[in-house]
Amino acid sequence: MRASREFNVRKTLILALVICFMTAFGAQAAQINKVAAVVNGQVITMFDLQKNAVPDLMRARINPNDPAQAKAVDAVLRKALDGMIMDILVAQEAKRLKVSISSSEIDSEITKIMKGNNLTKKQFEERLAQQKTSVSELRGNIEKGLIRQRVMAMEVGRRVVVTPDEIKAYYDAHKDTMYDRSGLHMALLVYHPNANAAALAAQIKSGAVSFEEVVRKYSIAPNKENGGDMGAVEWDKLNPEWEARLTSMKPGDVTDIFELQGRKAQVRLYRPGGGEIKMLTFEQAKPMIDGILRQPKAMERFEDYTNQLRSRAVIDIRM
Repeated sequence: MRASREFNVRKTLILALVICFMTAFGAQAAQINKVAAVVNGQVITMFDLQKNAVPDLMRARINPNDPAQAKAVDAVLRKALDGMIMDILVAQEAKRLKVSISSSEIDSEITKIMKGNNLTKKQFEERLAQQKTSVSELRGNIEKGLIRQRVMAMEVGRRVVVTPDEIKAYYDAHKDTMYDRSGLHMALLVYHPNANAAALAAQIKSGAVSFEEVVRKYSIAPNKENGGDMGAVEWDKLNPEWEARLTSMKPGDVTDIFELQGRKAQVRLYRPGGGEIKMLTFEQAKPMIDGILRQPKAMERFEDYTNQLRSRAVIDIRM
């Protein structure tokens, strides 16, 4: 789910405006070919760093050409650089571990993206072109994400342990939230800037208007004609933010308004075709609880692992 969701939101709401923001770096044009950092011999240029920082600058509404915001720009650039350094370290670690991603695996992810957006291959390529993104660039990003997942599973996931006692204690404390999540879909509503999101959200909550109707009339996210359906939730691939948001919901629930890439948004969790909410027995709930309890432990282990990678690396930051 992560690959398709990030494509839908990040590509649709951000990449179409990247060129405009990159132009704002014009005053620093002489700097873009300079080296921002060298990681175990691999160079990160200022151009690549600035390009990677554009989405965060846009979300924070920071103008990189405004001298008064120089400190804020520097903070965003350094955060982006930190992420790029980690990407390089993980990629180098993948080579050591002989981790590779096949073309068919990348093809499969692209197929999921197209299906999730109800696009033909031609429509998909046209949308990429509109967003100034090449197919090869997208494939590279997908490959990078899959490699990261594979390395993390090998070096982090297998070292995380959740005990039977922990699972039983969690079930006893959360029995009323243990429902069958298989086949649940997520619908996304991203409000048009001119829409009165608060008023519309209140109408959805009161039942005066349906979530699907608001999506069709006011959403700027994909699949608005299908009620914003983003496909079945892949619970094992959710990032922590989305996991926290969705696991607290029951089928049919709609979130309050939250910020998504600088826009007001809401999400609905539902089962196509409806049906009653089915509660899980302890045995049925064990795999789900294991995943819930494993996530924070994995994040702690991930931090330890990334610190180890950094401590073994030769990193020369030149900003």
